[in-house]
Order: sequence, then structure tokens, then C-alpha cells
Amino acid sequence: MALFAVFQTTFLLALLPLRTYESEVLSEPLPLTPESLKVSVNATRQCLHLQWTVHSLAYHQELKMVFQIQISRFKTSNVIWVENYRTTVKRNRVLHWSWESKLPLECAAHFIRMRSMVDDARIPKPGFWSNWSSWEEADAQNSLGHDPLFVFPKDKLVEEGSNLTICYVSRIHQDNISCYLEGVQIYGEQLDRSVSAFELKNVSFVRKKGTNIFCKVDQGGALGGIVLFVSKVLEEPKDFSCETQDLKTLTCTWDPGSDTGLSKQPSQSYTLFESFSGKKTLCKHRNWCNWQVAQDSQETYNFTLVAENYLRKRSVSILFNLTQRVHPMTPYNLFPKNVGATNATMTWKVHSIGNNSTLLCQLELLAEGKVIQQHNVSIKVNGEYLLSELEPDTEYVARVRCAYTNHFWKWSELISQKFNTAEAAPSEAPDVWRNMKMVSGHPTVSLFWKPLSKVHANGKILFYNVIVENLDKPSRLEVLSIPAPARSTELTLDQCSYQIHVTAHNSVGPSPASVIVISGDPGNEEVESGRVNGTEDGFSVSWKPQSGDATGYVVEWCDGPQDLPCVLQWKNLGPNTTSTVISSGAFRPGVRYNFRIYEISAKRMAHLLEKKAGYLQELAPSDNPQVVMSNLTSRSFTLSWKDYSTESQPGFIQGYHVYLKPKAGEQCPPAFEKTVLPEDSLCCKHTIDNPEQKTFVVENLQPESIYEFFVTPYTSVGEGPLDAFTKITTPDEYSHILIRIILPMIFCVLIVMIICYLKSQWLKEKCYPDIPDPYKSSVLSLIKSKENPHLTIMNVNDCVPDAIEVINKLEGSKIQFLGTRKSLTETEFTKPAYIYLLPTEKNYSGPGPCICFENFTYNQAASDFASCGHFPVTPQAPPHQLGPLTSPENLLKALEQNYMNSLGEIPAGEANLNYVSQLASPTSGDKDSLPTNPPEPALCSEYKMQMAIPLGLASAPPSENSSLSSTTLLGQGEHYR
Repeated sequence: MALFAVFQTTFLLALLPLRTYESEVLSEPLPLTPESLKVSVNATRQCLHLQWTVHSLAYHQELKMVFQIQISRFKTSNVIWVENYRTTVKRNRVLHWSWESKLPLECAAHFIRMRSMVDDARIPKPGFWSNWSSWEEADAQNSLGHDPLFVFPKDKLVEEGSNLTICYVSRIHQDNISCYLEGVQIYGEQLDRSVSAFELKNVSFVRKKGTNIFCKVDQGGALGGIVLFVSKVLEEPKDFSCETQDLKTLTCTWDPGSDTGLSKQPSQSYTLFESFSGKKTLCKHRNWCNWQVAQDSQETYNFTLVAENYLRKRSVSILFNLTQRVHPMTPYNLFPKNVGATNATMTWKVHSIGNNSTLLCQLELLAEGKVIQQHNVSIKVNGEYLLSELEPDTEYVARVRCAYTNHFWKWSELISQKFNTAEAAPSEAPDVWRNMKMVSGHPTVSLFWKPLSKVHANGKILFYNVIVENLDKPSRLEVLSIPAPARSTELTLDQCSYQIHVTAHNSVGPSPASVIVISGDPGNEEVESGRVNGTEDGFSVSWKPQSGDATGYVVEWCDGPQDLPCVLQWKNLGPNTTSTVISSGAFRPGVRYNFRIYEISAKRMAHLLEKKAGYLQELAPSDNPQVVMSNLTSRSFTLSWKDYSTESQPGFIQGYHVYLKPKAGEQCPPAFEKTVLPEDSLCCKHTIDNPEQKTFVVENLQPESIYEFFVTPYTSVGEGPLDAFTKITTPDEYSHILIRIILPMIFCVLIVMIICYLKSQWLKEKCYPDIPDPYKSSVLSLIKSKENPHLTIMNVNDCVPDAIEVINKLEGSKIQFLGTRKSLTETEFTKPAYIYLLPTEKNYSGPGPCICFENFTYNQAASDFASCGHFPVTPQAPPHQLGPLTSPENLLKALEQNYMNSLGEIPAGEANLNYVSQLASPTSGDKDSLPTNPPEPALCSEYKMQMAIPLGLASAPPSENSSLSSTTLLGQGEHYR
């Protein structure tokens, strides 16, 4: 015991100096300057790596220290980074620190120094910084070659969306250097005389082979560039899950996301790690990996999936029980057997799991892509199920999937099989309708039927049988067989009633018959037409029943517009139905559809009940009527458009708008109201709210004014298009009166002209008959035959007409003689009086005999004398023998005066002037003795004017009481040729 006390005392005395020394060191901070500072450059990661030691520490001493690091660029005074690095320091322990530069290290020289300070809680006094270490230079440019232009960083790998700084180093010290990113020029900052930097923000992925960046001297041609590799961002695996199909192998799957692989960097790798067993495996695929289940009955697994590439790592974990992740394999050998028209048996097999585990299988039956039956069956190896209530001649699809019975996780993949059921006879009668019309006096029935639906046809329809039975005249049945797919036929019948049966046939047999009766007496089926409104769903048609024994109703219509051939459609309805909705994919807005509702009686006869017309959607009129203007007056005119069809319009015509444009400043007529047209012009408008009114009288207008009119219909949607106006001008106020007078006058004149033209020959004979031809006169023949056969006709040019015969029938009236005023009675004057016309030429040497004019066709009284009386006067007779009438002027004056005085004394119609044919003058004055060969009369040179003198003015024949032998009528200076 004493020995132990001595040993303890000796050990304490030995430790006392050491503790005294340690306390002195801790109580007094020492200047611990970093030593052996070394700097290295990692150009791939663009990092500066520093390493140093602190030699001033005592042996086995540990202190917490702070190292302040300064980094300068280009020169030591240009400090760009200051950072305090805290760590625990031991004697002669090498310390490390790294710094990543944003600017490529090859672009500039960097200088690094540091100092330290004790930052340990065991030292109570505040610490102080040691001296700075010497500057250490890191210059990557020393390793560059002699090229004139360099671009950095080389082969840099970054993630999409990162920011990056690039730079170029020029050895030729020129300012005209341009840099381009994928051909687009970029602009940066000049850091030094030979260095410029460019900051790229949010860089995007361009291609797997990298993004091209290059710089060039504009004039010198020097070129330098790099390839920047931008990868997709590594994503965390999604939908990570593990399952087994046989309790022997686990299959884990996931969604890897975007592929980060580049030409410089491979795609991300995936590692599967199980924490309970401590095992891991490198997955060979990007989205799935297999794991072998251990034989030690491990049921719980904890997997971690790690995704990793050059830039980063991502991981996801999952924990599960093996028996709860069973996903059975797909069943196989699914087949139908014993397939009939309405049933079939399905069989299939499954893969076993473990020790004959039970599987739950689901059998589904599909028709036309829809599931119509679903059945669950529990099996171990083989499955079988009878499907019933199937439709004949129908294609079905049966499919099966299975799941683990102990714990449901997932259904297996589906296996499917198609099969067809057998045919059966059609189960429903065809839907039949008819359309009747008269052709050449005989009723012709167009029979229509709709094809049976697949559900009711129970097979392929081969033909239709049409049986026609005469109900009025018993006879053998007429059977027509019409091959499918025909849907109609025509029957020519007589005036009897007929019953028609229609059946559809397939390979098994006929369908029930559809019966329709055609009446021999169609009767009068004219009914009034109503309107029906259309909606988005179709036309809602309703009607009122007329009899209580109706067995049904039929609504028929045409799918197309009225101007196209009718595609007849119909809809059969039950007896208790009074309304329905007619819908069709062929209905179009703006088209008028006509519906006819028929009532089917108990005898299967159809009677027209109602008519309906409507539009699915009314539109504004598509065209305007052709307006005819008539009855134009100064105050009104009439417009009419009777040929305008309202049924062909895209809506029900509710009326018409009559637009009128008067001249500027004129008010609208009373029946019109002012309105504004779409082109912002003022106009007058009158609304006609009766669509059947197709005439309109525009009244209260101004005479001699210009008006423009335009007529357009309107529906519930709007009016027709705005067409051009028609211009008219009203006449003056009295023009119609003149027209009423002038037109009848013109009509009367035309009537008179027509009558005159038709009676022209009669008028000519009565008013201006033709002058008879002397050579064709019957009088000449009479004269020749009776008196002188040698009598001839003289030409006008052969003689001088010198006598005018004046015949006067005196019936107690008085005649005044020229110059004497002596009255004569009929008893005193029984012979015609003569006025002789003699030549007035002084040297006239013509023959003495006078020539008388005689024509028995003009006056029958003259013919009684047989010839004219005359007195020969020789040309040598002295003038004094002519008496006071020798002077022609005196004679004319006396004739005019006595003529005017005698007009009042001679009764009308008793004096006439008779011209007779010119005959050759006899040589003697005896009128009864005409020579057979009369002398040729001298050629007359001219004729003086002849005047017709009434008989009252003519002188008597020469006698003892009168010395006047002839009367000469001369017009001075006038002659007749």
C-alpha cells in the first residue's frame, strides 16, 4: 500500500509541469500563421484547391480556428472573393479547401492568400488575426499553346436552366472580335486588354451533341470555339412500385422522366438497394428492374431506388409486404364451345401461384364495344362459364382477367376472344308505309318499308314477300318476292280495296307480317295546314284525335327541301299518343318541312288527320320579290309581286316592308314612317303585316317628282337583303286626263282608218269615181250603131275645145241673161244653151267650125239632143260683130257679176254643167247631118282657162233678138296645155 502511495505521488509530480505548460499556452494566444500553402487548378471543374498546415501548435494540441481566404484576379489588389473557413486544427495536419470559379480559370491569373485566428471557447481572451501568408499565384494560361484566340471553358457540362460565364483570350490584342451562340451574336464585358467575358443565363438544351459557341476576328480571320454540353435536369423517379407474379421474382418499375444522356455523358444510372438484407443491384434498364426473392421467407421489403448522373443524384423509397403485391399472369386458352342462337360456353386456363392458390377470374361479355354481361368465377387452374340470353346472329367478344384471392392487388392482363351466335327467324314485322297517287286514272301505290334492326332481323335478310289481296273481288293472291336490300316497290291497282301483307325472310324463316289496307275510295282528304316550331332536338308535332277507334298514328315527312326529290320518312306511333318529336340528321336551318299526320283505323286504313309545316330554324328571306309597277298617276302608283312564292323562303313570311325614297326635303306619305337604312340614309317605310297581300298602292305623292321604291319580305328573324331601289317619276297632274281623251280619239281614228281601208273601193266609187275611158265607153258604140258608124273619138291634142254645153232644166224659174236681165221660162227655152270658147290669138288662122263637148254618160238630157248645137263663126268676123263682149276682161267681169246675182234666183240642183266627149266638128252647122268623113281639125297650140258657167248665165242660141253669136271665156295669161 505504501508502495502504491509513493507511485501515485511520483506520477502527479511528473504531470504537474505538463499541465502548467498547457495552461500557459491556452491562456496566452499564439500567432498561428498558416504555412506550406499550395494551390492547384482543376480545369475540368473550374476549381482552385488549397492545402496548408499550421506548424506552431504544440504536440497533440487541437484548436478550433478560422482561416480567412482572399482571392484576387489579374493582380493582387483586385480582390474578388473573401471567405472565412472554420475547422479544427491539429499539429502538422494538412488542411484542404476548394473554390469554384464562375469565370474559367484559363482566362485570368488568380492570387490566393490567407490568415488565421483561434476561435476556441477554451481561450477566454478575444482572438486576433495572424499575419497574412504570402500570395500564391494560380495561372492556367501557362499551359496554353501559341494559338491567337482561345475560348473557355472547354467541354463544359451543365444542366438545362443553369447560368454560365464564358470568355475568350486573344493573343493578338485586337478589339474587333465577335462571339456567337448557335449563330446568334452575343455581347459581353471586356475584363482585360486581351480577355472578354460573356454571361449566359438560363441556358437551354439544343441537342445531345452539344451547343456551339465560337469567336472570330472580324478581319484577321482567327477563329476559336467550344462545345457546351447542356443536359436535361435529372428527375426523381415517379410511380415507383414493386410486385410479383409467382412469389419468386419481384419486378420493380418506375417512370424515369427525361433522359439526361449526352454524347459526353451517358444516361442516368439506377441502383436498387434493399435495406433489410443490405443487398443492392445495378439495374440494366431505365424503367424496370428484377429482384430475386430470398428463400428465407422474407415477406417485408424496403427498397430504395437511386438515380444518378454526372451532375447529381435522386432517390425514392418504398416499403411493402410480398403477399400483398401479387399480380397474376394473363390467362390463356380462352375458347367458346356449344355456341347456339342464344347461348355459348366459354373455357380458359390460368397460371398457378405458389401452392395451388385460388384465383378470382372475371368474365366479361361485350357487344358493339360495350360490356353487357359480367361474371366472377373462382378457379385454381381451369375456368368455364355458360353465357345465356344472347341475341341471334350477333358478334360478341368475351374477355377474362384474374386476381389473387388472398389479397387483391391488381387484375391480370385481359385475354379476349370473338364469337358469333347462330341465326334465328326475324322476330318483328317490317315497318311498312305507303304513298298513293293517280296515274292515268288508276291508283298507284308506292310501298315502302324500313330494314329490320339487327336485334330483330336475327340474321341476314335475303328477300321480302309482298302479298296483295283484293278485298272486294275474291281472287287468287298476288305474291311478289323482292330481293334485299330493296326497300320499296310500286303496285298499280284498280278502284277496289286491297290488303297488303309484307314479310321479311332470312335463312331460317319469315318474320311476322305487316298488314296495310288500301281503300278503293280515297275520299276528300284535304285539311288545313298548321305550323310547327322547330327546336334543337327536332320538331314537336302534336294533333287532336278524331275517332276513338284509332289503332295508331303515322307521321310522314320528306327529309330534303321541297325543290328536291322527296326522300319519304315516317314514324309509327301508338293509339294513345297525341304528340311526338321528329328528329333527323338531315334537317337543316332555313328549310321548310311539311308533316302529314295519319290516323290508322281498326281496319288498318289510313286517313289524313292534319298537316303541319315548320322550320328547324327560321332565317331571314334569301331573295326579294320581282315587283311590277303599274297605274302610275301624278299622285299614286301601284306595286304588285303576285309571282312571289312564300313557301320556298327560309322562314314563314310575316309580311312585307315597302321602302320609299322621296326627293330631298319632301315628307313621307301618311302611310309611311321614317327609318334609317343600313348605309345610314333616310327612307320611308310602310309595313304590310299580311303575307297574302301582294299589291300595294303608294298614294299622296307629288306630281312631277322622282321617287325610289323597294319591297322586301320579312320573317321572325329579319327582312330580306337590301337590293337596289327602282326609280320612277310621277307625271304632271293633267296628263292622265289628256291620256283619257287622246287614247279614245286615237282608237276611233284607227277604227275609221280600218273601215276606210276595208271600204276603199266603195268610197272611191261614191266620192271620186274613175274618169271613163272614151275608147271604152258604151255610148260610142250606140252612136256608131244608131247614127253614124264613122264617128270616131278625137284626141285632146287634136282640137281646140271651144264650146261648153250648159244644160238647164227650167221649171218655172227665171234665168237672167247677161246684159239684158231678161227672164225666160221653160216654154221659151227648150234647147241646151252653149258657150263657145274661141281662140284669142289675134292672128289665129284655124278652122272656123266650132267644137262642142258632148258626153251622154254624164247627163241623159243631153243625149236627147243627139248632138250639140253650134253657130259657125269665122275668124275673119269683125270685132264689132262680137258686141261688147269682145274684150275678155269685160266678159269675165260681166260673168262674175251676173253669176253672183243669179245664184239666189236659181234653185239648187236645177243648174248643172255637163261635159261631154269630144267629137270631131261637122263641117256645117246642122247638128243632124254629120259628114261621114269629117275634116281633120287643126292642131291646137294651147287652151285657155275654161270656166263652168251655170245655165242661167249662158246665152241663148243666136236669134234675131241677140247679136251675140258666141261667148268667149279667156283668162289673160292663163292657158292649159
